[in-house]
Amino acid sequence: MAKTLYRNGSIYSAADPFATAMVVDGDTISWLGGEDAAERHASAVDEVVDLNGGLITPAFVESHTHLAALGRTLSGADLGAATSASSLLSLVAEQAQKSTKLVLAQGWDNSNWADQQLPAETDLTSAAEGRGYYLARRDVHSALVNRELLDLLDLGHLAAGIISGADHDAVREALTNTQKAEQEYQRLALEHYASRGFASVVEMAAPHIEGREALEQLLAIDNPELPQVHAYWGELVSDADIAQELVASFPTGKVLGLGGDLRVDGSLGSHTAYLREDYSDQPGERGTLYLKRDEIAAHLVACSSREIQASFHVIGDGALDEVLAGFDLAAEQIGAAKLQMCRHRLEHVEMVDEDSRARLLQYAIMVSMQPVFDQAWGGSNGMYAQRLGERAASMNNLSAMLSAGVPMVLGSDAPVTEVDGWQVVRAGMNMTNAEARISARAAFLAQTRSTYRAMGEMNPFAGQLVIGAPATFAVWTASELAVQTPDVRISSWSTDARAGTPMLPVVDEEIPQCLRTVRVGITLFNTLEPSESA
Repeated sequence: MAKTLYRNGSIYSAADPFATAMVVDGDTISWLGGEDAAERHASAVDEVVDLNGGLITPAFVESHTHLAALGRTLSGADLGAATSASSLLSLVAEQAQKSTKLVLAQGWDNSNWADQQLPAETDLTSAAEGRGYYLARRDVHSALVNRELLDLLDLGHLAAGIISGADHDAVREALTNTQKAEQEYQRLALEHYASRGFASVVEMAAPHIEGREALEQLLAIDNPELPQVHAYWGELVSDADIAQELVASFPTGKVLGLGGDLRVDGSLGSHTAYLREDYSDQPGERGTLYLKRDEIAAHLVACSSREIQASFHVIGDGALDEVLAGFDLAAEQIGAAKLQMCRHRLEHVEMVDEDSRARLLQYAIMVSMQPVFDQAWGGSNGMYAQRLGERAASMNNLSAMLSAGVPMVLGSDAPVTEVDGWQVVRAGMNMTNAEARISARAAFLAQTRSTYRAMGEMNPFAGQLVIGAPATFAVWTASELAVQTPDVRISSWSTDARAGTPMLPVVDEEIPQCLRTVRVGITLFNTLEPSESA
């Protein structure tokens, strides 16, 4: 592998905050420094890359994604642009032109429409040219389906219209059984991640999400020129031997644990997140609880007994109460220390009060959160406020998590929100609740170094640019760099650039563009001009 000098830019490294150049020797970073020393290295390398003022950072790691769904969205099956019932009908009609059998699309969200009324089944069927359709809501916890689809899937006993909960699961499972696993969509999604500066992704798979065949096809992709793939498999177990056999049935090291989108509840948008109190816009409704504390405890005991990481999909405060009660029951059986050592984690966990944060810390539970959810649904007129009223103000408190010492990683839940690590940084710095905001550095580390730790990566240099670290990084446009911290209470580093704190791009207005992504010395994506030979 070639020896390459990158120079005339900025290198994000705590080891040398003022570095402007970096040498990559094969798959390893071998040197960092300034321009004077870079000139001496130029004659000893195979090629020189002029950064032209660009920035090199560790590559991003996606902590929560759905690759096949993202690939379908990227290929055009996206309803996210709908702003009304009529515009949704137009988008469905466009999808029908591309379809030969079923119309399958996703991404509509009527919570911000002026008139939230959805189209009638007859109108949607007409737009779909009489074909069966499955139109998933943006959160993929509910969908619009018609009689034609239900009859085709032998689910004629279900009511057409909008479906959620067990009915939605039945439709998704039936669709999975009739559709071929779509590896081309998974590859498309991985290529998209590479173009956005990501070198690793964590897929959230489950029997009710694409199914096992799709996960096996994904894990079979063995291409060093694509981002590295890890996964969670969301299947409930109650026996330690079965848990061990299940993990061992996948390629070694690819499945990080049993859980991820193993649902305790659903989503706020679909009114299926499980709450302590009624929904503000649906009195008498508290959502759907898929797992009870006894089942949660049994899963934790089975996984912990074989040192397997367990994780759960949790959004509502009522669901979080049930999860923590499950941890209490598990601790009574195997002890808190056994639970702590497995780094169990929760996905989303949006509604957390001070007492619950203390209990998360008690069991060393890691949380995976998505700040762009707040950007999409926060604010006084957003979906959160519609569903929760005043309770929405305390949601997604990233700062409180960090201040309490709860381990946290950040991601996108793509395709629910777009693939863009810098958008996550921006969202984390600009949460609707000012007290929930975190610094750019904290948001960046929660998508790089911290995410490797969450995956159990043993290399202490992973997610860093230091001598001896794997050459896994991204090159970015960067017109302005700064130390950005909105809340000094959680900042233990100086904001004075002269103190040597490494700086990140200012993302208030302009989002950096990826120029090159490299994973362990292999280029995954590149738009840089051809390098000069040394």
